[in-house]
Amino acid sequence: MVKWGAVITGFILAVVFPIILSPFIDQASVLGLFLAGFVVGLIVREGATGGFWNATVAGAFGGIVLAILLTIFGAVLGGFGGLFIGAFAGAVLVLVLLFVSMIFMGIGGAIGGFLAGD
Repeated sequence: MVKWGAVITGFILAVVFPIILSPFIDQASVLGLFLAGFVVGLIVREGATGGFWNATVAGAFGGIVLAILLTIFGAVLGGFGGLFIGAFAGAVLVLVLLFVSMIFMGIGGAIGGFLAGD
C-alpha cells in the first residue's frame, strides 16, 4: 500500500538532495535519488517490497508533476498544438522517469525498507 506522506517526502528529497550534493559529487543526481529512495524505505517500514514500491511512486510522482506543468505551459505558449506537444512530451517523460526511479530510487527504497523491516 502506498503511504502518501512518505511519497511526498521522497519527492521533495529527490529534488533537494541532488542540489545539496552537486558541489561535492559529480554524479549528485544519481546519489540524491538513491538517498531519497533510502529515506522513503526507512519511513515506510514495510520491508524491501514496500520500500521499493513507495520509492518508485515518489519518483513517478515527480514525473507526473512535471508532465502536468509541460502540458499547461505548452497550451499557454503554443495554443492547441502546444497542448498536444506538451501532453506527448509529458507522457514520454513520465515513462522515462518511471524507469529511472525504479532503478535508483526503487533500489534505495528496497534497501531502506529491508533495514527498517516490518
